[in-house]
Parts: sequence; structure tokens; C-alpha cells
Amino acid sequence: MDAPEDSGPPVAAEGAGMMADRTETGRSSDADALVDYVDEAEGHWFRGCRPVVTQQTAYQKVEIVDVADYGRMLFLDGALQSTEDDEYIYHEALMQPALVALSAPRRVLIIGGGEGASAREALRHPSVERVVMVDLDPEVVALCRRHLPTWHQGAFDDPRFELVIGDGAGFVAGCEETFDLAVVDVVDSFTDGPAEALYTTEFYRALRGRLTAQGMLVVQGMECSANEFEDHRRLRAALAPVFRHARSYTTFVPSFWSEWGFVIATDGADPAEASAAAIDAELRRRCLADKLEFYDGTSHQRMFHLGKDLRRALSLP
Repeated sequence: MDAPEDSGPPVAAEGAGMMADRTETGRSSDADALVDYVDEAEGHWFRGCRPVVTQQTAYQKVEIVDVADYGRMLFLDGALQSTEDDEYIYHEALMQPALVALSAPRRVLIIGGGEGASAREALRHPSVERVVMVDLDPEVVALCRRHLPTWHQGAFDDPRFELVIGDGAGFVAGCEETFDLAVVDVVDSFTDGPAEALYTTEFYRALRGRLTAQGMLVVQGMECSANEFEDHRRLRAALAPVFRHARSYTTFVPSFWSEWGFVIATDGADPAEASAAAIDAELRRRCLADKLEFYDGTSHQRMFHLGKDLRRALSLP
């Protein structure tokens, strides 16, 4: 399926009204500032804000904003998704550990990933022949393609890339193709959200049926720290009955102001056991060692070695 044209659908109220309704979305009404609220007790303040676009789609409110410290930012329904200056940390952490663990990944499925950055990371690997990205909201994809070029870096135009607009669970249910890697890169929601069905054991069982024997599944695992871990623990509980290995790993994302979690699940080799030397050697073999900004063997070791307090919270040894 062809990607939407660069211009996308008509953009409603581009560059207008974003700061005026901050109170409605739970952020500051200050004309030059916004607060990304974690909950009723905590928020993160960003100054020097300039609106780029705001649009209400059929599924969610999309806002793209330029700020002083992090460059361009993407918000969905008032929740920060990624920023220009540090999205590489999140997307390399999400994609690279599994891709490197697979000896020669050929086919990759991405559920969500509207910015195109997850696809960008998969397409770096010379063995990858096909990347299928399934996203529910065509307007989000079109806006990201138009306004976030440093995220996707042309991934939407790569001949190995296919965009499918539709529901991720429905796509998996009707799909007959198998993949070496499946990645769930959607908004973090367990209840009353468009992604709710993508955080269930039933969905993960269906995805397992679309993986090769040594295939891997990676799910973005929401905030994962000693004082904020319940959603991540629920995700682990949903994955554990389906796969032989379900390994949590984390890294700090500055614009999120938190340690962010991921879970990698497989019936094959345990990716947590890979040595730093082996990972660095594989990155050199694939000519990626100098192209990645965040991920290498040392970063891998750091991500998979959780602190004692967090291991206790997640009931891990």
C-alpha cells in the first residue's frame, strides 16, 4: 500500500490555537510554555514553545510544537510521544537489541510507529527485505511524514517499506505472512484508549503465530522505575504465558524525564545474555557501529541490568 502523499489531508488550524487551549488539555495557558503532566501531582515544564500544527483526527488530537531545549515535539491527546533531540534514544532502544540479536532479520512488522523512526531503524540493517508498518490513523502518519523529516529520514519512500492503514489487531488476525521481528510501538494505554487491545495476552498469542521459530516481539513498556512500574508489570504479565523469555529492559529518555521500559519476548535465544563484545562485533559486521548514536554493546548491558529496587518491584531475581 502506498504511503499518503507528503501534503497529507487538509491540516486544520495549522499553527493556530495551540497555546490558547492548554488549560483544556491539562497544560499551561501561558503563551510561551506548556506542561506535560504525568498525573495530577507531577508535570514537566517546557518554555520557548512555538506551535507548528494542531489537528483533531478521527482518533486523537495531534500537536506538533517547537520548544527551546528539545527541538520539535509530537503530542497525541496531550501526551508527549517523542522529541527531535532525543528520539534516537527511544527508537534505537526499541528496535536495535532485537534486530542485532537476530542473525539475519528479513521481515519486520511494526504496529504503530507513525513517526516512521522505528521503520528507519529496521531499514538500517542490510539483511532487511521488508518492513510493514500498520497504523490506525492516516492523518497522524501524514503529519509526521510532512513535519518530522528528521524522524523518518526518508523511510516512507524506501522500496522495502509498506504502510498499511488499519487496526493492528485486525491486521494480525487476517495476516498469513511470517516475520522475524514484530514491534508494538503505540501509545501507552491499558484502558479506554485506541491501543487497549494491543496490550492483551490474546493479541500477543496472535502475534506469536506470525513470528518465525526464532522470531522476537518487542513492546514499548511505558515508564519503568522503582516508583512507577505498575503498567510495565501488567505488560510483563500479559506476555509471560506466551513466550519462553520475556525480558524487561530500560533506558533514560531525557524529554520523558523518566526511565522508560521495553519488553523483548522470544522462544529463541535469550537476548539478555548477549555479551557487549558480541554485539559490537555484529554492529561492525553490519556497518552500523558508526551510524547508531545510542546503542552498542555497553548500552545493551546497561539496559538489561535493572536496579535492585526495580527488580524487587517486578518480582525479578
